[in-house]
Amino acid sequence: MKKYWELFITFAKLGLFTFGGGYAMLPLLESEIVDKKKWATYDEITDYYAIGQCTPGIIAVNVSTFIGYYQKGILGGFVATFGFVVPSLIIIILIAAFIQNFASLAIVQHALNGLRVGVCVLVLSSVWKLIRNGVKDGFGAAMFLYALILSVLTDVSVVLIVVGAGLFGFLRYKLGGKKA
Repeated sequence: MKKYWELFITFAKLGLFTFGGGYAMLPLLESEIVDKKKWATYDEITDYYAIGQCTPGIIAVNVSTFIGYYQKGILGGFVATFGFVVPSLIIIILIAAFIQNFASLAIVQHALNGLRVGVCVLVLSSVWKLIRNGVKDGFGAAMFLYALILSVLTDVSVVLIVVGAGLFGFLRYKLGGKKA
C-alpha cells in the first residue's frame, strides 16, 4: 500500500507543477523519477516518451501510466495516472469557475505571458535532452534531421514520422545486425 501512495503523491506533485504539456514535464520527470526515485533510467524515459507520442492520449499521462505499471502492475498504472490527473482537474475546475471574472485583468495577462515564456524554456530543455539521449550515432543523426525536415516542411503526421523512424531503426537492426 505504501508504494501505491508513493506513486500517487509523486505523480500528483508532477501533475501540479507541469505546465505546458508532456514535453515541459521531462525535466521534472527526470529529476523525480530517474534521479531521486530511481524508478527508470534516462533511456527508459526517452522510450516512454516515444511510445507515449505514438499512443492515443496525453504524453504526460501515458508516461505516468507506463511508470506506474512497471512499478506495481495494472493498479500501479491507474494510481500513477490518477495522481497525475487529479491536480489538473482541480485547477481546471477552479479556473473555469473564475476565468471570466479575471481574464481581462492586466496582471493576469502578464502572469500568463510569463508562464508561456517559462514553458518555452522547459520545452526547449526537454528537446535538447531528448536529442542528447536519443541521437547516439550517425544513423540517429540522419533520422533526426530527416524527421525534423519532414515535420517542419510537410504536413506529414508526427505519428507517422515516429512510426517510420521506428521502422527504419528496426530495418537497420534486421539488415545490418546492429545492436541498440
